[in-house]
Amino acid sequence: MIQSKVDLLSIFFPMWNEEDYVERAVRAAEDECQRLIDIGEIAAYELLIIDDCSTDRTAEIADALAEADPRIRVVHHPVNRGLGGSIKTGFANVRGDVVLYTDADLPFEMLELGRALRVLRHYEADMVSAYRLDRTGEGPRRAVYSFIYNALVQMSFGTRVRDINFAFKLVRRHVLDVAQPVSEGSFIDAELVIRAQKLGFHIVQIGVDYFPRSRGVSTLSSPAVIRRMLKEMRELRSELAGIAPIATASIDHAPKTE
Repeated sequence: MIQSKVDLLSIFFPMWNEEDYVERAVRAAEDECQRLIDIGEIAAYELLIIDDCSTDRTAEIADALAEADPRIRVVHHPVNRGLGGSIKTGFANVRGDVVLYTDADLPFEMLELGRALRVLRHYEADMVSAYRLDRTGEGPRRAVYSFIYNALVQMSFGTRVRDINFAFKLVRRHVLDVAQPVSEGSFIDAELVIRAQKLGFHIVQIGVDYFPRSRGVSTLSSPAVIRRMLKEMRELRSELAGIAPIATASIDHAPKTE
């Protein structure tokens, strides 16, 4: 029987040169987690910052936040490992029975976390994967890249998850214990979903309003990042195709009003 209340919710943020966003992201997560405690959705929470060898003040700001609050922790990479390496570090260090990872620039309103937890409980899901309802804010080039990439992943691996690289994945601990993605690059989002689906876990999708980055520069649509994603996709295709299910897979859509 799935518990009605999450004992410990973990939220982690992979960060590289995000000095403009560190405190904003942490404060938004704190506010939402306290609200969730107040209404009985969660019993406790922890926030984890993965500093991917930043060259700006990201590490300094993160360490100051952690020093002031024991619920905040920071893990520092001695060398830059990219998004995949940072997400793997997050998975290896979180302690919660339910885990959310997202970007430091908060591409969705943090209040959506409460909705995602209700969907996770109501649908007895193993993962909630969000997609952007309106993507015009990210610009035409990134929108085209994302459309092509999602279509390629769907054709190559048989997924039915839309917007597979969007940084809003709410995952139960038991999924992470067996899925264990290996990508060091940005393919890790897709890899986690592919592994979870092929293992037979129940994935529910929800649509959320999208808020594009207003400060700094995203590198996710750079040619180097795209080449690495495609390279990892090719290298892992045989392994991912051979995963045997341990349950009956299901991918559903939750209504917007859930």
